[in-house]
Amino acid sequence: MIITSRFLARPVRLLSTSAAFVSCIRLANTPHFHVPAGLSQQLQQPLRKMHIQSIPMWVGSSNNYAYLVSDDESKDAVIIDPANPPEVTPVLAEKSKSLNLTAIMNTHHHWDHAGGNTKVLSSLASRSLPVIGGRDCEGVTETPAHNSTFSIGKNIRVTALHTPCHTQDSICWFMEDEATDERVVFTGDTLFIGGCGKFFEGSGAQMNRALNEVLAALPDDTRVYPGHEYTKSNVKFLKKVLPDNRALDELARFADENQQTQGKFTIGQEKAHNAFMRVHTDEMKKVTGQTDPAAVMDKLREMKNAG
Repeated sequence: MIITSRFLARPVRLLSTSAAFVSCIRLANTPHFHVPAGLSQQLQQPLRKMHIQSIPMWVGSSNNYAYLVSDDESKDAVIIDPANPPEVTPVLAEKSKSLNLTAIMNTHHHWDHAGGNTKVLSSLASRSLPVIGGRDCEGVTETPAHNSTFSIGKNIRVTALHTPCHTQDSICWFMEDEATDERVVFTGDTLFIGGCGKFFEGSGAQMNRALNEVLAALPDDTRVYPGHEYTKSNVKFLKKVLPDNRALDELARFADENQQTQGKFTIGQEKAHNAFMRVHTDEMKKVTGQTDPAAVMDKLREMKNAG
């Protein structure tokens, strides 16, 4: 039977009773999948393209980190501060099956960061890779200007941030995953979780600029990957100068429960619990007896050095 209506654009054929019953059976037997709201949102989010593998070195002594950063789409990768070849080259050899190493990068020239460059290069099939870092790094071939950018593969945007103080050739590497907007910064010995490096070649004024102008200007959600695992000792000092800081409680708890803290804290969190990024506050001025931020920085470093 066919019926028409002024509300219908075209005639509609009614099913017979038996046909309607079969149709209902089919609908009832059709599986219905419920996707949880949280999972649905995750499925809609772009997949991360930037991958970071930490390579601990000299664990129990200097507790350094090298970092292998790769673009998941192109498989291009760089190795940052591969200072101890016996601990780095086995990782690179294994990863060479799936990744294309395109450069060595350094945060500064000290031997425990750049001292493995030549040996690492000699272990690779291609020994002509660029070495990107400060002017005094071993075997350096490229020193990008402050705020200059380049890419790793198709999805990782790198910005060079010059932060002279620990050494005059110190460079922090800010990286952004252009697929997800995830942000990280490799800070070498300029910024540690809860601390900063010694002023071997610079002054408090330079470190203040490095931490509180250059790095503090990064988005607060930028995760920090330092050159050493010093968090536990840094917390001990922070408890002396920031006894009433609630943000420090979270850092202390995490450091107590975990051996590694790299990539677990952000620039925003460092601003909250790191005394060296709080030199402008009244509490730090009172602790140090200084008022100028550069002088506060110098005094805090002096106090930290004294233990």
